[in-house]
Amino acid sequence: MFDLDIFKANSRRAAVALGAIVGAVTLSASAGAGPLPLFSFVTTAPQQAAPSQDEGAAELPARLRRQVVSYATREAPGTIIIDTPNTYLYLVLRNGQAIRYGIGVGRDGFTWSGVQSITKKAEWPDWTPPAEMIARQPYLPRYMAGGPGNPLGARAMYLGGTIYRIHGTNAPGTIGTQVSSGCIRLTNEDVADLYSRVNVGTRVIVLPMDRRADTSVAGRG
Repeated sequence: MFDLDIFKANSRRAAVALGAIVGAVTLSASAGAGPLPLFSFVTTAPQQAAPSQDEGAAELPARLRRQVVSYATREAPGTIIIDTPNTYLYLVLRNGQAIRYGIGVGRDGFTWSGVQSITKKAEWPDWTPPAEMIARQPYLPRYMAGGPGNPLGARAMYLGGTIYRIHGTNAPGTIGTQVSSGCIRLTNEDVADLYSRVNVGTRVIVLPMDRRADTSVAGRG
């Protein structure tokens, strides 16, 4: 004969046992993996990684790696001097010293000289090739969003009202060469370092190709 009271008692015991098992499994999963997000379908946009300190540096000859050197100049600390023929950029420090960076400069026919100032700074800048460049190279894109594949690299410092910039590059093998259309390029980690040290308004002196700054105004380090 079916005993309703026994059936109810057994059902309650089964429910309690099942609850204990589920609770144990849930506690174990929580301890091992952390709580589940409230809305698992919400994602966070990826961030642009900062340039690595070792990125490209191993590929550079020793003379082109960032270093503090002796540098005799009358220019004020904080001034940038572009030594075009020797493919160096100097950031003048105090006490006759400067930070020297290896750079890439304009190819034959595209070097220039003069005094400018930094009028704008940008991280992971977008690239809009100037009309002069498109006229020479019509296959270029009219616009490219900033990012690791952008020719301007990780940082850019715009010079006066010119089309020229001091910027990064994703091709560290071009440092020490005459390769650009007049812009000054550094490795991404070097341009990020320079970017952090200078401000809008910084004076930039670009020496002509036929002047050897290391023998006329500076002592080589």
